[in-house]
Amino acid sequence: MSKIIVAIDFSDCSLNALLHALSIAQNSKSDMSLVWVRKAAGQTDKFGESIKDESKRVEKEFQELIEKDQPELPGNKITYKIRTGKVYTEIADEARTSKAFMVVCGTHGASGFEKFWIGSNANRIVSACTCPVITIRGGINISRPLKKIVMSIDSTQETRQKASFTAMLAKAHDAEINILKLYTTKTKAVRQNVDLYASQVERFFIQEGVKYVTAFEETESVPDAIINYGKKIDANLISIMTEQESSASTLWLGPFAQQIVNQSPIPVLSVHSKDVYTGLGF
Repeated sequence: MSKIIVAIDFSDCSLNALLHALSIAQNSKSDMSLVWVRKAAGQTDKFGESIKDESKRVEKEFQELIEKDQPELPGNKITYKIRTGKVYTEIADEARTSKAFMVVCGTHGASGFEKFWIGSNANRIVSACTCPVITIRGGINISRPLKKIVMSIDSTQETRQKASFTAMLAKAHDAEINILKLYTTKTKAVRQNVDLYASQVERFFIQEGVKYVTAFEETESVPDAIINYGKKIDANLISIMTEQESSASTLWLGPFAQQIVNQSPIPVLSVHSKDVYTGLGF
């Protein structure tokens, strides 16, 4: 693992996400890059602050954040980057050019002011990034160690692809993965696919030395089943696929992924179906 990108707009929510990313960086021995995206040149913010003055203020705040948090990551570096353009595009481009293995961002800004952009851009950041993204709602207790991860398995072939990255995180944190088999129909062939894919993931976890347990839910609502199960076991993370459309121009998540990212009180790891990691030949 190399670098974690953290989307920062200086709302309480994004600063909470930063602390969560710091915890992951500590366990994965990764560098961190804090990224803020400014408006195009010539514009001013809602309060009439010039771009030059705003940039100076942002640099000062970044320097203070790094001075405070760098001692918590002694073997790696925390840096910052200021980019100009559309928030989700710039975050995704920075992740790509820096070869980051993960992006972490908040899902709701703490203020209604326009300068806090996390809330309106979180779904687009997940969609635009080619690497996995962890989204975190405000109020999450980031001091809790990552010990329980919910990873749902459905009847789609892509559902298994998140297993490799989820296993990486679990091993770095010595966490347990709770495989949740989701049955949404009584059709035998569909249920058999769920069972088959879950058993393949179980074998992979055994090979990787990852702790896991397996459960199942009969449900008509996939988002509700995943979130409610996560609450029941007091999980620290939910791992899902993005269900994104195949078109490169699509900047919105599929309906299930949107609901989970927007509604989950538990941090959500979103993995694209094209993000195939070593270890699984799916």
